[in-house]
Amino acid sequence: MDIASAQRLAWQNKLAKGFNTTDVALEFGLLTAEVGEAFTAWRKHLPDLGEELADVFLYLAALAEMNGLDLGEEVARKIAKNERRTYERNADGVLIRTSEE
Repeated sequence: MDIASAQRLAWQNKLAKGFNTTDVALEFGLLTAEVGEAFTAWRKHLPDLGEELADVFLYLAALAEMNGLDLGEEVARKIAKNERRTYERNADGVLIRTSEE
C-alpha cells in the first residue's frame, strides 16, 4: 500500500468512528503513547510489534492530514534531502554532518 492511500484510509476510519480529527496536540500525545507501546513490544519481544508500529504510522498519517500535508510527498522530499547530506566520524567515532544538503 502506498503512503497516500494509507493516509486517506486512516483519515476515513477516524471520520467513520468519530475519533479525534481537530485537536492536533491531543493527536501528538496519542502518537507519543503509541511510540511507547511499540518500544515496549520491541523491548519485551512481544508478537505485536508490527501492529504497534502500524499504529504509530496511522497516528502520524492522521497528523499529516490534520495539517494538510501529503505524507508521501514529505517522506520523498526528506529522503532526497538525506541522500544529499554527507557525514564524517569525529575523533570519538560519532557521525557528524559535514554538509547541509
